[in-house]
Amino acid sequence: EDFLNFEVRQGEFHLSELVQAVSAYYREKLDIMKISFSVGEYTDCLLKGDLDRSVEVLQNIVENAVKYGDGHEIALSFSREEDCRLLTVRNTGCTLAQTELPHIFESFIRGTNAESVNGSGLGLYICRQLMHKMQGEIFAEIREGQMYVTVIFPS
Repeated sequence: EDFLNFEVRQGEFHLSELVQAVSAYYREKLDIMKISFSVGEYTDCLLKGDLDRSVEVLQNIVENAVKYGDGHEIALSFSREEDCRLLTVRNTGCTLAQTELPHIFESFIRGTNAESVNGSGLGLYICRQLMHKMQGEIFAEIREGQMYVTVIFPS
């Protein structure tokens, strides 16, 4: 684990900065791949954490949505709970088995759906470590054949 850098600079950033960084990066890329990409409505606010690391976490999740989804749709949505903001990346065509879901944040664990896809099995593990360092959380669920990965930021 020493080769992985989980350093975070604890600070504050606006939700809009995170959303803009991620959408700017993917809008064109997904357009070229003919994947529909939508960003839901949200109210801007200050979040606690490290902007660069947060962008990295979201990019990692979107990359997985591209790799393992069916290429139809990826959507970013937002919700709010007491002292935190939730950002959810949803993609159509989830191929992961429900039984594998609890293990996707462990290191070097790759779902059976990953056999033909390059990867280290470390992406979501890194995301979880970074979110914990920023006093946040990350979880995933499968509903009606769609994958939902949600990151929780303290605000």
